[in-house]
Amino acid sequence: MPFNKSIADTIARTCNNVAIRVCSLLLCISFTLPAHAQTGGSGLSGYMQQQANDPNKPKEYELAGITVSGAQYLDQDLLISVSNLVVGQKIHLPHDEAISKAIHGLWKQDLFSDISITVSKVIDDKLFIDIHVEERPRLSKYNFKNIKTSEAKELKNKMPLVSNKVVTDATLKDAVERIRKHYVDKGYGRVSVDVRERKDTNAVNKVMLTFYIEKGVKTHINQVNIAGIHNATEQRLKRTLKGTKEMSHITLHPAKEVSVYGSTERSFRKYVKQFGFLSLSKTLDALDPYFRFKFFASSKFNQSKFEEDKQSLVAYYNTLGFRDAIVVADTVYPVRNGNLNVDIKVSEGHKYYFGDVAWKGNTKYSSEVLSKVLGIKKGDVYNQQLLDTRLGRQLNPEGGEDVSSLYMDDGYLFFNIEPVEVSVINDTINYEMHVTEGAQATIRDIGISGNDRTNEHVIRRELYTRPGQKFSRTNLIRSQREIANLGFFDQEKIGIQPKPHPEDGTVDIDYTVVEKSSDQLQLSAGFGGGVSFYGNVGITFNNFSARNIFKPKFWDPLPVGDGQKFSITYASNGKYYNALTASFTEPWLGGRRPNALTGSMTFNRFSSTGNNSTYLQVLGGGLSMGKRLTWPDNFFIFNYGVYFNNYKLKNYTLIPDANFNNGISNDFNFKLVLARNSLDGPLYPRSGSNVSFTFQFTPPYSMFTGKDYTALTDQEKYKWIEYHKYRFQADWYHKIQGNLVLKMSVKYGFLGYYNQGLGYSPFGRYQLGGDGMTMGQFFIGREIISQRGYDVYQSAGTLFNKYVTELRYPFSLSPTATIYGLAFVDAANAWSSFKDYNPLKLNRDAGIGIRVFLPMFGLLGLDYGIGVDKYDGTNGGIKGLGKFTFMLGMEPD
Repeated sequence: MPFNKSIADTIARTCNNVAIRVCSLLLCISFTLPAHAQTGGSGLSGYMQQQANDPNKPKEYELAGITVSGAQYLDQDLLISVSNLVVGQKIHLPHDEAISKAIHGLWKQDLFSDISITVSKVIDDKLFIDIHVEERPRLSKYNFKNIKTSEAKELKNKMPLVSNKVVTDATLKDAVERIRKHYVDKGYGRVSVDVRERKDTNAVNKVMLTFYIEKGVKTHINQVNIAGIHNATEQRLKRTLKGTKEMSHITLHPAKEVSVYGSTERSFRKYVKQFGFLSLSKTLDALDPYFRFKFFASSKFNQSKFEEDKQSLVAYYNTLGFRDAIVVADTVYPVRNGNLNVDIKVSEGHKYYFGDVAWKGNTKYSSEVLSKVLGIKKGDVYNQQLLDTRLGRQLNPEGGEDVSSLYMDDGYLFFNIEPVEVSVINDTINYEMHVTEGAQATIRDIGISGNDRTNEHVIRRELYTRPGQKFSRTNLIRSQREIANLGFFDQEKIGIQPKPHPEDGTVDIDYTVVEKSSDQLQLSAGFGGGVSFYGNVGITFNNFSARNIFKPKFWDPLPVGDGQKFSITYASNGKYYNALTASFTEPWLGGRRPNALTGSMTFNRFSSTGNNSTYLQVLGGGLSMGKRLTWPDNFFIFNYGVYFNNYKLKNYTLIPDANFNNGISNDFNFKLVLARNSLDGPLYPRSGSNVSFTFQFTPPYSMFTGKDYTALTDQEKYKWIEYHKYRFQADWYHKIQGNLVLKMSVKYGFLGYYNQGLGYSPFGRYQLGGDGMTMGQFFIGREIISQRGYDVYQSAGTLFNKYVTELRYPFSLSPTATIYGLAFVDAANAWSSFKDYNPLKLNRDAGIGIRVFLPMFGLLGLDYGIGVDKYDGTNGGIKGLGKFTFMLGMEPD
């Protein structure tokens, strides 16, 4: 049987090990055995006679020759070298430490199953020896039993085994432990692994290994119990155990009872009455015969995570002032359902408070200023984490000023601070802050590497660190943000390495970047808008270089490297719809200041019949200039531009309540935008905000013409349209935990008029609902505001409100594919006039979605939203309320 063979192999290997270890003790016997090999004068018989007369008197020999036998794969000269025996050295028989050391040195290589050294011959005082080895077998191949092929492939990536390498006990042990850890981390706490070894008959001294894996069932944590609590709640302490979670589920009984396990009880209490269950109770009966629905699968037990969680629990107690808190005992034991209970016993100790804080060594800032920045007062509850954060010894996740940044933002790169507890009186801890200010550091040189496609000046002009300036940690962080916002580099791999030179008070700063593809190709097709098939093709070059157009060596596939943006898009439905748009942006006009010049043009034509009997046509363009401001801070941008659109209508109803169906309208307007953008990244922001206010207006023609607009036809009224328009938008991002991010957004819009007789412009009104993609609806001359879960329900609004809340989590932040999921809740509405405005009457929706950013295609999105306020009792339940929406290129408004 294989089991017995495994035992036999183990016994044989153990016997070999014992034999090798006693070999050096029997070495003198080995030397006396080959008497037949001697030749010449004094011979071995004389030596043995001498030893018989005086066996304790050693005789000195000169080592004249060394041979190696038994080696199959190893180099003989290398083995002799490892033995440290050399021809010409003196050997004393019958006992010589050099022989024992030689055997020991070879054995330490862990390459042999047997080693012996024997005398091959003796000539006078010349000694010839042979080192005989038996090599351990080498690996031919290995496989796994009792697991799936996909699991075997995953395991092979974690195994230390390499074909043709020596198989040792340590290698086998390591392999088994890696397999065990792999499955324990997946929740199989009772996994067993047995390795069996057999000879490969097709190779010399090679073996094949088979790992028999019995995973068993997944081991979940049934319950976590914490004892010794006096100054915290068990529920709050359990929240610190990020990797040791209770199994949470709900059990539905035939009598309509609900049993809730773990931490979900509170979440379900408020729903019990809605579903008519008779009672809400806890039960530990894991063998419950009734239906059980599990909500979480992250309750598996992992020993290493459990150890980390115990430290997190103690750290939480430290934030409450219990700096002596410890975990005095913990027990993990199985319960009858095959899962585990975890018992933890804590000792909270005494609660401590901050006492006096004295500053030593500070000359740049007074003790009063430093104490104010520290923000810790005598009598505050002791909190080591807070202390380290305020001193700047660890990163503050919420931002804000700390003592270290105060110094480092003024050039004190060599600054150091060491908090020292000078006394503990009862429950009060007094501190001295030992400050080493050092000299101010000046930036000497800036290095940039990794920019294979982007010209160095494009990166350098975005930096807030310049040679000759004082070192500033804030400027380093800001520089990293600006490089990321270029969109040309992998945000996760932007490196900043200050290299200080204390001898002359300077510092070099090296920036490293990893290029990623930033150009986008847009290809799409589909059915929509009631006009059959349509197609769209477009390309955007985000790192264009106009000056290299006539230099083919800079084409990749078009000239790149100067950070300019060029895009062109064409969409068509044949005779129904055609649209062409193009734009070009120079972000640094003149190359000295970040003044962005943008030029754009557009042509759109839509016909609902596919012929010239009815259509709407738009031809337009514009120029704008953007400028970065330094006040109120350098996150502000001011953009101003002038635009012109020519509208041509033929038998086309733009809005139902207007008689303007034929004629030409001209829209000449100015747009002013004041914005502040402090987002930490363009694709997946984790912190910061993006706030903008837009004011768009035309000249008030009606004030100068003196005409009575109530007496004019619509064609005369709207020949030159006039309006003033306002738009406010604010997006906030907050990192909750790790990469889990909360986004909150508000949007407001208002379209006004100068002349009551003229009224609202028929162009530029707000359309609310749908996916926000003009391609799918073919609406021209309107500002489209999307809302998930709803079709278009307002197409002629003059003001709107929209609120968005999203919870985002990334699945991949790779530059080749940024993917994240989201859950959302929205509320929005639009009104045709102020008299209808009701800010509390909003249409709500909720749902989930996914976003995928591919460098070649841009941002792709799919959402499923449920229009909560669509329900009227006839919608067919949730199915009738739900709606998929698709987005391409950018987030819709």
